Amino acid sequence: MAFDPLSEFRVWQQRLEQLVAQPGAAWTPPIDVYETHDRYVLSAELPGLVREQIELAVEDNRLTIRGSRPASIPDAGERRYHQVERGYGSFSRTFEFSDAIASDRITADLHEGVLTVTLPKIPPAPARQIDVL
Repeated sequence: MAFDPLSEFRVWQQRLEQLVAQPGAAWTPPIDVYETHDRYVLSAELPGLVREQIELAVEDNRLTIRGSRPASIPDAGERRYHQVERGYGSFSRTFEFSDAIASDRITADLHEGVLTVTLPKIPPAPARQIDVL
């Protein structure tokens, strides 16, 4: 496969456009969400973040995750970077769930850069027989 210098230029151009369009929002952490019969579980890769840099908020059946990762690239000075892929800045993600969430029983754990949030579902009310008078 022949080297295409323009393709590398296009990649850099896209990255720069993304930084200009959304200053400080150059990354979005990858997140997995799954459901069991009694809960939703969300796992987010947040390497380098500590608990104080993560904010969780729940309203109705929506969970919002916010956070910020400070830039890890020091002032370039005499350095000439050839590749910069690690994102930094603020992020915010909101997830809406179809079942009612027991907000008082939500748990969150940050272990080795992975945030795991468990959102228990509120069990549906049992069926009730109604007598016709």
